[in-house]
Amino acid sequence: QVQLVESGGGSVQAGGSLRLSCAFSGWTYPYCLAWFRQAPGKEREGVATIRPRDSTWYNDSVKGRFTASLDLGKNTLSLQMNNLKPDDTAMYYCATTRAAADSACPNAQSDFAAWGQGTQVTVSS
Repeated sequence: QVQLVESGGGSVQAGGSLRLSCAFSGWTYPYCLAWFRQAPGKEREGVATIRPRDSTWYNDSVKGRFTASLDLGKNTLSLQMNNLKPDDTAMYYCATTRAAADSACPNAQSDFAAWGQGTQVTVSS
């Protein structure tokens, strides 16, 4: 049984920082992990995807501001978010899916099989 539990959301002013964490369990490698977000009235979009021993993909809108990282010893996925903007306001979700070790991680919502409950991030101007 795969489980993902997010934490670390909150409210900050524009230019501030937040760090999200996602504790995951239940799968063995190979898999991909990802952060998605969904703003009110908008579709859920990929923010970053990551897997052990591979490069990380970022949505163009967060490149240079967000950093995803993986701590396999603690089974924790993190998202460091700096220089936050009001457009970053959304519910943030971590997700995971099986993925062959020699394939790129997907970044579409439909490709991910398991999701956390989400954590709210609100950025005020």
